[in-house]
Amino acid sequence: MMMDRRTFIKAVGVLGASLFLQTYKSDMAKALNELPETKIVWLHGVECTGCSISMLDGESPDIVELLQIFNLNLLYQEVLMMQQGIFVDGKPANNSELNSEILLDEILEHERGYILISEGGVPNGPDGSGKYLILGGRPYKEVYERAARNASVIVAIGQCATHSGVNAAESDVNELLDHRGIAFTLEDSSKGIVDLLSINTPVININGCPAHPDWVFLTIGALALGKIRVPEDLPEVLDRWKRPKVFYPPDHTVHDNCPRRGFYDRGEFDLTVGGEKCLWKLGCKGPYSHADCATRHWNGHRNFCPQAGSPCIGCVQAGFPDSTRPFYVEIEDTGIVGTDLDTIAGVAIGGALLAAGAHAIRRTVLKKPEEKKEISEERAREKTGDEK
Repeated sequence: MMMDRRTFIKAVGVLGASLFLQTYKSDMAKALNELPETKIVWLHGVECTGCSISMLDGESPDIVELLQIFNLNLLYQEVLMMQQGIFVDGKPANNSELNSEILLDEILEHERGYILISEGGVPNGPDGSGKYLILGGRPYKEVYERAARNASVIVAIGQCATHSGVNAAESDVNELLDHRGIAFTLEDSSKGIVDLLSINTPVININGCPAHPDWVFLTIGALALGKIRVPEDLPEVLDRWKRPKVFYPPDHTVHDNCPRRGFYDRGEFDLTVGGEKCLWKLGCKGPYSHADCATRHWNGHRNFCPQAGSPCIGCVQAGFPDSTRPFYVEIEDTGIVGTDLDTIAGVAIGGALLAAGAHAIRRTVLKKPEEKKEISEERAREKTGDEK
């Protein structure tokens, strides 16, 4: 395609995959005449396969159209492939056309420079052995290391892969299992599997539980078309969590474009599910979840969680689920991130919006919790100094 990289990134951020492909159909057709084949290896770690299901629910393009449009060669994807793991006397039998274990070995032996799509986390336990997940008689950790070192870029899709998600959540067994995300475990980059194994392959995170098909399809398309140069463009294209800014805007949240936003501004809240008002008191995390869900929508771009009646649970955030639970309970000491009294006063035009100011004061949304703690400590030090 003839458009420059910056214009391309803006376009994919604004348009859904279907609208993008319709808009630039003629340009895409011209580009495909010269578009080289891009090879894809898609591995599944510890996860529920929900992201694969989300991709299969993608429309215009669906996953088959995606492969054709961008000239992608999907070498390996356990959910879609026909091969099985056939063993005779403890050894892989037949050939790569019938046996997935032989196919994967051949890929890891001969292929280089492919895009590695990582769905699911990588268990490091017990005791660093990785044996909590075995693939073809081998710890998945070992298989993943070989695949990651041979890739040109890793695209981690879904919260289990990006930050280990529910696998790393606080529990009685999380330390024993030691599940790792690809570049992060929850919010800790020092505990990502690539850091643990000293893998230098660049990582792009597509967060969400599950990830939106558009986010994945358009990112892969941008890589295949050379509209994202790896690694040169990544510092500009990605945020601090390695997420594409066009889909996870640092300066906008789900709350900003929520169709229920007006009710929040008027201080009108639902106390039970099924109503039409703001879902804040039912635990909505939209005010501090950075994603374009409210403008892109899901299910064929028709709907998204708060519009369908469910509070946002913050599934795109790095610390999910620990940082956003309890999911359906109002968080008393936080509000809209970055909101202060001056901001509210600036937008509170008319008596109907005064409720927003009163609500903001009651809910102490002047600062984030960590900022309020720092202020309290600082005031305590100042008070102690005055007494002295």
